[in-house]
Amino acid sequence: MAKSVNKVILLGNVGKDPEIRSTPGGTLVATFGLATSERQKDAQGNWQDRTEWHNLVAFGRTAEIIRDYVKKGSKLYIEGSLRTSNWEDKQSGQKRYKTEIIVNDLSLLSGREEGSGGGRAASSGSSAASFDQRPQAAAGAPDEYTQQTEISDADIPF
Repeated sequence: MAKSVNKVILLGNVGKDPEIRSTPGGTLVATFGLATSERQKDAQGNWQDRTEWHNLVAFGRTAEIIRDYVKKGSKLYIEGSLRTSNWEDKQSGQKRYKTEIIVNDLSLLSGREEGSGGGRAASSGSSAASFDQRPQAAAGAPDEYTQQTEISDADIPF
């Protein structure tokens, strides 16, 4: 079988506070929307902004980070993959589809004063922190992976 790629890269702003829940097995799940915008000229030569909304889902440690640091307005850099699920609507009997982006890597690009609030001290200017949730084999040696995902408040640069 030929090699295939399912990779999404987004840079945008969170539309509303993420929703956090747990699976029956205890895994934390964060769902939220991210807006990306692009600017194009219309037929009259005027610039028009076009906003696209993306549905994102994060699991485990990434969901914890989102719960603790991401709020409405936060600017994020996301790497992930597309996942489409389908089901049959119980009322109409029609087949329904939903496409989501599963977050694998997350970088916080906003300072706390820019939407990632929470009562802790804010720094001036933008900061970035990156959290990689790829499987151990893809992220490096197990020891490196463990150190990479153990993040305390002192590790966050804002």
